[in-house]
Amino acid sequence: MRRRAATDRDLLGGTLDLLILRVVRTGPAHGLQIAQSIESKSDDVLLVEQGSLYPALHRLERRGWIKATWGASENNRRAKYYALTRKGRAELEAQTTAWHKLTLAVGQVLDVS
Repeated sequence: MRRRAATDRDLLGGTLDLLILRVVRTGPAHGLQIAQSIESKSDDVLLVEQGSLYPALHRLERRGWIKATWGASENNRRAKYYALTRKGRAELEAQTTAWHKLTLAVGQVLDVS
């Protein structure tokens, strides 16, 4: 039986951008690969729907954090592959640092007796 997964509506604002940047850090990936990577690395807790994924990818591309190129997918279909830019790598580092500070602070509040 599949446990309830958090959809992208459940994610905190900005978290999806951070997750996408982290996934493409390892190399170019198309949208389906990005969504599947987030799902598998979160043990099926985080599910990213197309209605949120593609607007996020376009937003990141407009900001210059990722760049897109066309290529062939595993099924030999035309697919857009997204890769991290130098500007995106700097943003990933900044957002990761901020995320760690936030989660530490929330954890401290939750652990208060």
